[in-house]
Amino acid sequence: MGKASRAKRRTTAPAVVGDVGPRQPCPCGSGRRYKACHGSGDPSATPFVTRTFAGLPGETDWVALREFVPAASASVAVTGAEHDVVVCSLLPMAAPALVRSDGTIWLGLQVSHDSGDASRDIAHALELAQGAAPGEPVTLGGLPGPGARLQDVVDPGASFDVAVHGGFDFWVSDVEDPTGEVAASLESANAAMTPTRRLASVEAAYWCDVSTKEHLRWVMPYDEEALLDALARLHTADADRLGEGSRLVGSFRAHGLLVPVWDLPVGTGADSLEEPARAFADRLGEALHTDAPLSSEERAARAGLSTRQLTIR
Repeated sequence: MGKASRAKRRTTAPAVVGDVGPRQPCPCGSGRRYKACHGSGDPSATPFVTRTFAGLPGETDWVALREFVPAASASVAVTGAEHDVVVCSLLPMAAPALVRSDGTIWLGLQVSHDSGDASRDIAHALELAQGAAPGEPVTLGGLPGPGARLQDVVDPGASFDVAVHGGFDFWVSDVEDPTGEVAASLESANAAMTPTRRLASVEAAYWCDVSTKEHLRWVMPYDEEALLDALARLHTADADRLGEGSRLVGSFRAHGLLVPVWDLPVGTGADSLEEPARAFADRLGEALHTDAPLSSEERAARAGLSTRQLTIR
């Protein structure tokens, strides 16, 4: 990926925190006031971006892999890249990137290093990986500062097809007998693995089994206010279920999107959710296009949904 290519495709990161007061906590989660963090006006600082992956193919799946899918990967079409690029939810030892023996670059999404714009952080890791030799550790060192984001280098017309893995053995698919830190990291990761499946009938809906119960987490691309209205309408009509015994228990915000979460009876499994999820998507689409004011019961349901929210980032 050459400099000319990056310059040609570069876009401006959206300013999405203008409603944050200077004395309020910075939305990046640093614990500092906004005026002392991403609102400081420091031109060398990377701006905080709420909807980090907006404009990327498969935005909702990017959010899912970044936040809660344990083991998954997807190929990414990067303009000007000499080798294939694959994003992974998690890499050995939570590395930001690594270069495989065949030159393929793997990018890790679940990393603690965070400047306030994950898109910029991941693009920076890609830049460093392109200059690294196979097997050479890729470390970020410090915050990257302003520069190219994923939206500047990823082909917007390419597909983003996620493969969810049953464990982390794909890390060492080209190693006959892994040893040392990699083997230890693999064993630890597999032991903590939460079984997860991506539904095929709808976009970015992920079933998981946490032994005591099952969940469906569904990243949705809609405006939050409109989505909450629609969910309230469906809840009031008892149309927000995904089968008998299921319950919409709340949602969390991640990277500017809302992720509704359902509790499911133990033994539900992913396959039995395909048809109910497809039917729910149809009902949700109708509710999103309803312009009538919310009834008092629907307003109460909406208030309940709003209080059962958790913001990530």
